[in-house]
Amino acid sequence: MMKYLIVSDIHGSLPALEQVLAFYREQQCGMLCILGDILNYGPRNGIPQGLDPKGIAERLNAMAGEIVAIRGNCDSEVDQMLLDFPILSDYTLLVDNGKRFFLTHGHIYNEDRLPKGRFDCLFYGHTHRWKLERTEHTAVCNTGSITFPKDGNMPTFAIYCDGTVSVHRLDGSRLKELSL
Repeated sequence: MMKYLIVSDIHGSLPALEQVLAFYREQQCGMLCILGDILNYGPRNGIPQGLDPKGIAERLNAMAGEIVAIRGNCDSEVDQMLLDFPILSDYTLLVDNGKRFFLTHGHIYNEDRLPKGRFDCLFYGHTHRWKLERTEHTAVCNTGSITFPKDGNMPTFAIYCDGTVSVHRLDGSRLKELSL
């Protein structure tokens, strides 16, 4: 049984990423799904605590075989030059035990602009506001941001394992869970 950790909007913060990776190892996850905005903090954000794009690249490159990554609106071809795993796709479809997951950053596809096709859960980030709910057609999980959460939210990421999606704080505590 594979356990997936899904994270978005790292924006260059090495301390935030290291907290997520500690949880990833502790929980014995098998795949890290990164939904974009990995290295660059973006022109509309402040400079994050522990800004270290090269340090992030080193940590993630060491586990490149365990990563599926999507391009965010702050990711570029220059970022790809630092990373040993592909990041330039706008989305990917992941299938686990018959469950279909649409992974995207959120600036192109999101719950208001759903892609065509059938999937059990839409995972995205971009807004920096976590959400986990069931809609008429699918489940929706916005992982939030581990670096720049908005609207008073805390830094968050998601886990998928054995038919269940959950959203967690950086300390690993669970905020919400949804069975698919």
